[in-house]
Amino acid sequence: MKKMLPRMSAESLPERLDNLPVDSKEFLQLVAVDFSGTYHVYLASKDERIKMTRLSMSLLAAPFAAAVALASAKVIPPSALITWEQAPGYLFAMVAAFGLLSFLPFLRLIEAVNAHMRTARALNNFRLLYVVQLKDHFSALGWSPNLPVDPRYPETYAPLAWPGVNVMMLALVNSSYIAVGTLGLFRAELHPPVVMVIISLLALVHYFVYYVRANVSRQRRLPQNPFHFPNVET
Repeated sequence: MKKMLPRMSAESLPERLDNLPVDSKEFLQLVAVDFSGTYHVYLASKDERIKMTRLSMSLLAAPFAAAVALASAKVIPPSALITWEQAPGYLFAMVAAFGLLSFLPFLRLIEAVNAHMRTARALNNFRLLYVVQLKDHFSALGWSPNLPVDPRYPETYAPLAWPGVNVMMLALVNSSYIAVGTLGLFRAELHPPVVMVIISLLALVHYFVYYVRANVSRQRRLPQNPFHFPNVET
């Protein structure tokens, strides 16, 4: 099989593409399509992050709602919820179970970020088509699209960006629920340093999952490319 060509970036493209059978006025339509596509990608990304965060918060709030309902119905005395030893075991089991359940929106949040970032990269690659052709035209207007043209940007793994912070905070809360629920279910003696170590280890497992899934594009098998176009996706 023929080898893939080296990765192409904006610097490797010619200054002008005069041989393209497209008029500059038609290229202006690409600008409008580009802005519209970018706008919808970021809207979809924001909407999915909000939905997954809401779902996660709903799952994490369920044990508290159940405890309040049981105490209100006098199934368990409110005083039993004060001390670690008197709390019923099924409440701890519920905390651990919903901590595990919220791992699903955690994964979905990572996959949603990956999908939106790859779409943004595709738009950046598409933007090269008209930015090079209309370079002089934009300069004459004193205006530019002011959008990235690097098809390797943005990175899916960005722990300090808002999606990454959202994922990491969710990982910390999930780890706390699983640790506290499991320790309470087995009636283990509560030592804050031990609990913190267990939560940290579980959070590291979440972080490892996030790191691997966010960098999955570097590990996955590339689709067939019979025309041998250069691969610009990281």
